[in-house]
Amino acid sequence: MSRPVAAELSATTKFGALHHRDYRNYFLLALVGMTAESIEHVASYWVIFESFHSPTLGGFAVISHWVPFLLFSVYAGALADRFDCRRLIQAAQGLLMLVSLTWGLLFMTGTLRGWHAAALLMVHGMAGVIVSPPIQLIVHDIVGPEHLASAIRLNAISRYVSMLIGPAVGGALMLALGPGMTLLLNVLLYLPLTLYLFFLPYTGHGDVGAGPRLAPRLSLAQARRLLAEVRSEPRIIRMIVLAGTTSFFVGTAFQAQMPEYAHHHGSEEADVWYTVLFSANAAGAVIGAVIMESVAALRGGVRAAIVCAAIWGVVMAIFPFAHGYAAAVTLLVVAGVFNIAYTSMAQAVVQILAPPNLRGRVVGLFNTSMMGLRAGSGLTVGVVGALIGVELSLTLSAVVVVAIAVGLLAADARRRR
Repeated sequence: MSRPVAAELSATTKFGALHHRDYRNYFLLALVGMTAESIEHVASYWVIFESFHSPTLGGFAVISHWVPFLLFSVYAGALADRFDCRRLIQAAQGLLMLVSLTWGLLFMTGTLRGWHAAALLMVHGMAGVIVSPPIQLIVHDIVGPEHLASAIRLNAISRYVSMLIGPAVGGALMLALGPGMTLLLNVLLYLPLTLYLFFLPYTGHGDVGAGPRLAPRLSLAQARRLLAEVRSEPRIIRMIVLAGTTSFFVGTAFQAQMPEYAHHHGSEEADVWYTVLFSANAAGAVIGAVIMESVAALRGGVRAAIVCAAIWGVVMAIFPFAHGYAAAVTLLVVAGVFNIAYTSMAQAVVQILAPPNLRGRVVGLFNTSMMGLRAGSGLTVGVVGALIGVELSLTLSAVVVVAIAVGLLAADARRRR
């Protein structure tokens, strides 16, 4: 790795991004907004399971949620390159509020159908694809390249803490008020960040300069230019392939199937056993991010990301056949540690190496791989799981991840010779 990139990835300041006041404010308010998303997920997944008891529908829910990332991430990156990132984030927050409100009304009226769930997850996915590049650009604008890797890890901490808080709060509210009222109240949690963005003095384009910005169109010429920029930096290529592999074969489909895994360990309803199992991966991610922020020697680049992804694949292959509830929770925590390690390293490499004037588009291309290809995990884990069992489908998918990671590691070693 070239010296400037290596220095930025391994900056020795602990929790360096928190030295920026505006980032501290953003961090706290984003945590509230992401908690709202987590509450929605844990409530909707459980209701879909209770209503249909179908691994295929669980897999379809994953597919319908992530397909927008596959189709529109590069275009969303182009929007982030062109427009004020604050306004794009606010637009996405508005869509999320609409989705949560609609979930609540359907739950309360007892009119939920399969196509409703698919449509709502698609709209949620569109909000996610719109918001992802502008968030990454505006955080880069706030903290600069020196503390970008720190901000990526802290954003991940915020996201996974919300995944811990969300199931706990959502589960308690579901037991006390029911899913419908829980989702209606959830709308309010999206408001603080939406309002704060009116006062944040960053647009996401602080280091681009005053020259004209490319229009958000994906013509063949623009697509060729973007691919040429990416091909000129093999480290970006390897990180895109790594992200796509882990997302397509495993992704987040195991979370959508968590009620099934919880059932196998004795959970028959949305109780504390299901909540702990659902939250274990997020707990591991928080632990891993805090360790990486605290110990500079553990921060790495391309090779470290590939190794961590391979270890994550091994752990995920073992998880479905864990004997006992405690062993299953422990494996998910360990998986979370290595998941945050490889994803944060890969994202930092891509974002630092991307040309400033094309950063949104390159980030969008990376998001297509890392998030869009998660739609495939609905097939590899969910739909295939309906045929051979979700335990075996997850194990086989994770084994494929390990094999491809080993191949990437070998290719990286040959290039270094």
